[in-house]
Amino acid sequence: MNSRVQDMSDPFLSPIFDEADPSRAVLGVIGLGYVGLPLAAAFALRGRRVIGYDLNAERVARIRAGIDETGEVARVDLQRALDCGLVPTADPDKLAEARIIMVCVPTPITRDRRPDLGPLLAACAILGPRLARGKVVIFESTVYPGVTEDVCGPALAEASGLVVGQDILLGYSPERVNPGDKAHRVETMVKVVAGQGEAVTRALGQLYGELNGDQIHYAPSIQVAEAAKAIENAQRDINIAFVNEVALICERIGLSVHDVLDAARTKWNFLDFKPGLVGGHCIGVDPYYLSYLSQSIGHEPDVILAGRRLNDHMADEVADRIAFRFREVSQPVRRPSALVLGAAFKEDVPDLRNSRTPQLVRRLCRHGFQVEVHDPWFDPKDLARAQDLTATAWPGKAFDLVVIAVGHRAFLERSPEALLALVSPGGMIADPKGLYRNVRWSSPVNYWTL
Repeated sequence: MNSRVQDMSDPFLSPIFDEADPSRAVLGVIGLGYVGLPLAAAFALRGRRVIGYDLNAERVARIRAGIDETGEVARVDLQRALDCGLVPTADPDKLAEARIIMVCVPTPITRDRRPDLGPLLAACAILGPRLARGKVVIFESTVYPGVTEDVCGPALAEASGLVVGQDILLGYSPERVNPGDKAHRVETMVKVVAGQGEAVTRALGQLYGELNGDQIHYAPSIQVAEAAKAIENAQRDINIAFVNEVALICERIGLSVHDVLDAARTKWNFLDFKPGLVGGHCIGVDPYYLSYLSQSIGHEPDVILAGRRLNDHMADEVADRIAFRFREVSQPVRRPSALVLGAAFKEDVPDLRNSRTPQLVRRLCRHGFQVEVHDPWFDPKDLARAQDLTATAWPGKAFDLVVIAVGHRAFLERSPEALLALVSPGGMIADPKGLYRNVRWSSPVNYWTL
């Protein structure tokens, strides 16, 4: 990591990054989601005036009231940020006040699994008319190498009438937020920064260094920083795919993959990944940005796509194994009832994007189960509408099958007896992640795990 750089002698940059006068270094953040809001709040808590813009006027109103429904910013911290200089708004003209604007919008994929740059281009179209000479635009969204300068740059130039690299400057600092993770925050993690030229890169390091105690890595180019972000999530996806495949192999020969991993992780250089359903808006999406670039330059990304294929189908594989085991151990039931616990894409976050629960439910339905879903983070009516399934509050009845799909803390804090009460006599608990594999049940129950 590089130490803080104090030399800001570039005459173009010095008025932009003037830390002595925060009013002359107003920041803008486009997109107040799980990335943008924590970033905006962190800067505001350090005395910066921050214009936080989001298209969703209802979300802006909730933020103004001190409420972040994503749970990423605690209410007390959000209120302090509002008091210190955070200005949430749905009015794009407010962005004209900012000298440095950070773009934190989603980068999803299309139905045919190609990069969808629509949100980025929309942000550029909104921001462009509010730019003026001497401003810097920093992108934090995950992209493939080249997007910031070759796609976003021209889009900003067209929308603003300014010359990128001369009138306005670009930077890139990829977000590394892990939703629900209270340990790895923007204030504690290393930030990778890169800009159009050495001076901009160093200036970005100085800016972000205010937040994380100068834990800065200076990438030699914007494309290097873009590529680093792209491979971070692709690497994790591949590692999880490997463990998922091992889990399927172990299950077929009657071994618990969790027992196998307990033994394997005693080796000092074993990579400790766990099997599971890979969803969300990062790991299940970002590898397709890298694979798209690879195919566009004539290289077939076999390993990346193999990992994606396996993880994309893991919910079907798990449902098939559950159904097979259920018919082995349970009494014949014409239309067995099933309860799936957990609908979010990961533990302890109120986020349904790219969740694998609907896929799991559909597959169980194909096996003849009548399935209901419960997730404590969502109102049943909202959940049913969002995922097109039958949702319920914590039920007061028993089911032939209970599947623990997401290990929410709210589930784990309940006693094993509370879980057991959900299972009909002769029924089965399916626990793919092995969360309850060491529990001694107070009464006999069929239990399955990978």
